Amino acid sequence: MVAKAVSVSDLDISLLAAGTTPGLVRSLVQFRLTEWGLLGIAGDVQLVAGELVANAVQSTPDQAIRVRFTREAAGVLLAVWDSSPEMPVARPVVEMTLDDIAPDLRALDPGHLDGGRGLQIVQALSSRCGVAAGQPSGKWVWARLPC
Repeated sequence: MVAKAVSVSDLDISLLAAGTTPGLVRSLVQFRLTEWGLLGIAGDVQLVAGELVANAVQSTPDQAIRVRFTREAAGVLLAVWDSSPEMPVARPVVEMTLDDIAPDLRALDPGHLDGGRGLQIVQALSSRCGVAAGQPSGKWVWARLPC
């Protein structure tokens, strides 16, 4: 059985900030990219979508978040809203060597397991990205990715 898209439209959806939400959004983004004929950028866009949504889930667990995904002339725009007033902060890039990796994960410094590096991935893969205050509250974190 072959499924065929019946409409080519933007994605604008409100979701509960839960652990499964990033995976759901990655799937929805994949469907849109398939409809738009943009499978060549699917990996990068799905990675960025997962990072932005995971950050929103972490900032506002069990609350509503909103995802907008739009096709543009030169690429796509992905934006995620959450109600937290805290602005995201990208950690500085730290080069690691093999000596920094422990054979037993329990022996690792807890700092090695912390998150906070996803925004570096978003910055690396997008042509532009940023954050804007939401109205009346919260924030929109967005990324523009080229075709």
